[in-house]
Amino acid sequence: MREKILIIIGLLLSSSIGFMIGQIMLIKTQKPTSIVQKVIDKSLDKYTIENLRTQFANPDSQKGASFQITKDLKDFPTFTSKEFIMEFSPSFDSIIKKTSGLINIPKGNEKHPLIIMIRGYVPKDQYFIGNGTINGSYFFAKNGFITVAPDFLGYADSDKEPDNVFEARFQTYTTITALLKSINQIPDWDGKNVFFWAHSNGGQIALTTLEVTGVDYPTVLWAPVSAPFPYSILYYSVDADDKGKSLRKELAKFEDVYNTDLYSIDNYLDKIKAPIELDQGTSDDAVPTSWSDNLAEKLKKLGSRLTYNKFQGVDHQMNPAWNEVIQRDLEFFRTHIK
Repeated sequence: MREKILIIIGLLLSSSIGFMIGQIMLIKTQKPTSIVQKVIDKSLDKYTIENLRTQFANPDSQKGASFQITKDLKDFPTFTSKEFIMEFSPSFDSIIKKTSGLINIPKGNEKHPLIIMIRGYVPKDQYFIGNGTINGSYFFAKNGFITVAPDFLGYADSDKEPDNVFEARFQTYTTITALLKSINQIPDWDGKNVFFWAHSNGGQIALTTLEVTGVDYPTVLWAPVSAPFPYSILYYSVDADDKGKSLRKELAKFEDVYNTDLYSIDNYLDKIKAPIELDQGTSDDAVPTSWSDNLAEKLKKLGSRLTYNKFQGVDHQMNPAWNEVIQRDLEFFRTHIK
């Protein structure tokens, strides 16, 4: 009996030892598990409105932006129309790009006030230098104002825009802030007076720039895109060939990383210090009248110096009241000349 018990104990011990040896060998032969950490790209943080405000306030930011008139385009009795090239860093780094644009300079030896003209959306296959603001720019130049209309990256003779649809959008803002820091290179400018005139999506760019700079650049807005971001772009995505499918995919990626509230103009209207003339047609089929109504209401509540003009039966291009509206704009600018 005693021998049987010893045999059983021996078998149990040998099996346990064998199991343990087997586990040790298994551990030795297994490869170590690699830990893969997902790196989140936050490079677009630099374009939040607060971060753009910090960049603009930095005297060294965009210090190297250069403005050069490159060729004559047309000669008119009272002004000349020329192409310009501005070189700047749209992403605040060592990468320098160029944008082209249209500048109209009144004739004569005196210095002139300057209007930055900011266009709305124009399809690339239909675009030419200064398109989207050209009629207004001629009108103001004829009346003694230098007009400067950047084409933006990806258009006319400008360098390529970023592949990322949102960075391309944000770099329209840095184009305007770089322009503001380089206009002292225009010898015909009076050195004091800078105004904005903006249409449609250009109005969204102008509003963002006013929030970023906090400077009281007197501004005229024609039917501005003023809805909150990203609704302001989703609203128009249905007109795309894919009905906005690709944009929604990119937006989902963006919202997974970034807080869209930090990029939306409606959250920073209190930063605007400029007098504004807001013009909106009631028959506009591109920008809902309700958007301008809401913008006007918000600005007035904030105590902004706002004049809101609604034109009955007028479309997105201010027709048939174009002459009346542009004349009002001229008087607005003249009133605010220093």
